[in-house]
Amino acid sequence: MSFGSPAFVLAIIAMSFIAWVITTAIRARHGYPIENEWGGTTHKQADGELERQNAILERENAMLRDKIGRIEERTAVLERIATDTPNRLSAEIEKLR
Repeated sequence: MSFGSPAFVLAIIAMSFIAWVITTAIRARHGYPIENEWGGTTHKQADGELERQNAILERENAMLRDKIGRIEERTAVLERIATDTPNRLSAEIEKLR
């Protein structure tokens, strides 16, 4: 393989890529900040911080599920009112009085 051949150039590129992947994996495993493609860094979050974020997200998800449940119930009532015949609706209103 000569130094000017395309295979040599591709081999150098492949070795550089593999070295970058290995370096990034080692840095991530040991908690060092990882550089992204724009030169910024991503830091490993502490376990306590992750647990706190998970707890906040779980509470928010529960609130949103409750809210969606209430909206579905209200929508069902509105659909029933919109699709019922006027006589039946009037009879139910009179029963409630």
